[in-house]
Amino acid sequence: MPVTKNLVVAQSGGPSPVINNTLRGLVETARQMSEIGTVYGARHGIEGVLKEELLNLSAQSQEEIALLRYTPAAGSIGTCRYKLKPQQQEDFDRVLEVFRAHNVGYFVYIGGNDSMDTAHKIAELARSRGFDLVGIGGPKTIDNDVGDSDFQLIDHTPGYGSTAKYWMHAVAYANEENEGSSPADPVLVLQAMGRKIGFIPAAARLADPHREMPLQIYMAESACSLAQMADQVNDQLKSDGRCIVVVSEGFDVGDLGGLRDSFGHTSFSSSQSTAGQLVVNYLNQVGLAVKGNARGNIPGTDQRHSMAYASTVDLEEAYHAGEMAALLAACGDSGYMSTILRNPGPVYSVRYDKVPLQAVANSERSFPAQWIAPNGFDVTDDFIRYAQPLVGEGMVSLPMIAGRPRMARLQPIYAQQTLPSYVLQADR
Repeated sequence: MPVTKNLVVAQSGGPSPVINNTLRGLVETARQMSEIGTVYGARHGIEGVLKEELLNLSAQSQEEIALLRYTPAAGSIGTCRYKLKPQQQEDFDRVLEVFRAHNVGYFVYIGGNDSMDTAHKIAELARSRGFDLVGIGGPKTIDNDVGDSDFQLIDHTPGYGSTAKYWMHAVAYANEENEGSSPADPVLVLQAMGRKIGFIPAAARLADPHREMPLQIYMAESACSLAQMADQVNDQLKSDGRCIVVVSEGFDVGDLGGLRDSFGHTSFSSSQSTAGQLVVNYLNQVGLAVKGNARGNIPGTDQRHSMAYASTVDLEEAYHAGEMAALLAACGDSGYMSTILRNPGPVYSVRYDKVPLQAVANSERSFPAQWIAPNGFDVTDDFIRYAQPLVGEGMVSLPMIAGRPRMARLQPIYAQQTLPSYVLQADR
């Protein structure tokens, strides 16, 4: 009879409103698998593995695990942006050393394309050294940039539907603001996340699928200068008297002086300025076609942790993605990511499957060029048909205590550390 091995799950990259429901799906499913022993959560991603900080998730109450459904972001077990680079061989050695010390035979990394690369590298290293380890990926990213542009590897990633819903509501509310205050503030500029890909700002169109608002959307892919944008905004002002501008944080306005994380990605919210503010400044500098000024609204990380706007569809799919990851682990399907694929037909439905980690590791989906409208500042109806089902119909119902959201509070029950303390190689 095979020896039962333990499982370590970790999260990496930016959080999302539904990332913890993927974690919940994995934990609740793993509890039913005789092949899987204790489930540990690595505190703050791969850093928690390296530091031997393993939270015992199997020892948590069923109630608190269930409440992960209503707990956004990554406060439950934490996330990180620490990258295992090829030259950091000591880090890779340490990962396997920690897994060996705690009888770990399964590793699941929940995250985006860089996380899938890490999961792939660890699985390959274990295989090359004869270490019995099943490496699995769990998809997550609000950017929806994991996979291929043909949507054959994954149709959409958990987290995107909820952030799309956030923007659907934000633009609907912004339209009320702009319509009421347009005599003084005819232009309202909103900045959306999206370093290099336009799926998040594109979701603004879901607030106005019939194009009744004076709405312009500028994605990172929009080939447009600030001068062209100003002309287009003024044309809108001449016809409608007001304009709502949604601009991606990655829209080209020149150097923002942004800081970069260990993956090399620009952290736009840590920049010296923002694309949205520079657009506001430029529009007011060159002047508007009507009286009044442009104003800005720059949402930050609330785009990825506003649980009240979580999509019920996104929540359900995130859970099943975690469930699928646990099933793949129990079956010994090392080197795969659990995935979501859309079924053909007019009625929206999905199926859960697996794709090779190597195929998605460091993959970067682009926003389909055919979904950008000819005018360059809108998206097509094909995008609306793609994205509309992902936001769901109703609002999520949240458990409350005295008006405050009741979120999961995991007990600090950690595996006993048996190895010498370790300093991360990149931090030396």
